[in-house]
Amino acid sequence: MFGKRISEYLDFQKVALIILVVVGLLRLALSLAGVPTSKVAFLSMNVVTWAATIYYGIAVYTKGFGTYKHILPLGFFQILVQQVIAVLGIVLAIAGYDNVYAAPEFSFGVASQWNHLLAHVTVGLIVPPFLLWAVGSLVMWITKKVARTPATA
Repeated sequence: MFGKRISEYLDFQKVALIILVVVGLLRLALSLAGVPTSKVAFLSMNVVTWAATIYYGIAVYTKGFGTYKHILPLGFFQILVQQVIAVLGIVLAIAGYDNVYAAPEFSFGVASQWNHLLAHVTVGLIVPPFLLWAVGSLVMWITKKVARTPATA
């Protein structure tokens, strides 16, 4: 993908992906254990994702990992992990195990959890990586203006 193997992307972002999985599954587990949604909501995969995106905007350039185009797959893999965990939570809710991932305040008013699930596996996999790419690219552009020459890959 853009001249790099998938394993290179995953290796570059493994810490962020691990944190994302831990936060997402902890959020699900606590929710299933009966912790109120208002408390579980403090564990946010979105916060992890956006923090990592800002990091990628800096690190892709300063560590010599690549260019603007290399930020897109990094965002895609993050979103893929996020969506897999969210879909797991929605499937569990459909099966009768209410949890934070199917809570009305996080479902954007979608009446059917099946439609909610469909949104995650379609729009949820397509749109967010481009938003992350745009923000990461802006951060990289700023980084190029203020940072020294990048390291060699």
